[in-house]
Amino acid sequence: MPSDDSRYWFPAKRYGWGWGPPVTWQGWVVLAGFFALVVAGIFLVPPQRSMPAFVGYMVALTVVLTAICWLKGEPPRWRWGDDT
Repeated sequence: MPSDDSRYWFPAKRYGWGWGPPVTWQGWVVLAGFFALVVAGIFLVPPQRSMPAFVGYMVALTVVLTAICWLKGEPPRWRWGDDT
């Protein structure tokens, strides 16, 4: 029976809850875009000028990344190694 794993951009971690590194080019683009926006945020919303705005910007980016992982990654659940 063919596996549905190829449709996921982010595989589940082997241990714990969450997702591991991307396995498709789309996932890598999302992750690279996230890091680029984090670096851009240092210049667009400098923490020296307004720390609450900077923290809000970073929280918003993290929420968007988590939403993408939730939609395009394996369903999250606690994992304890090789059990599936």
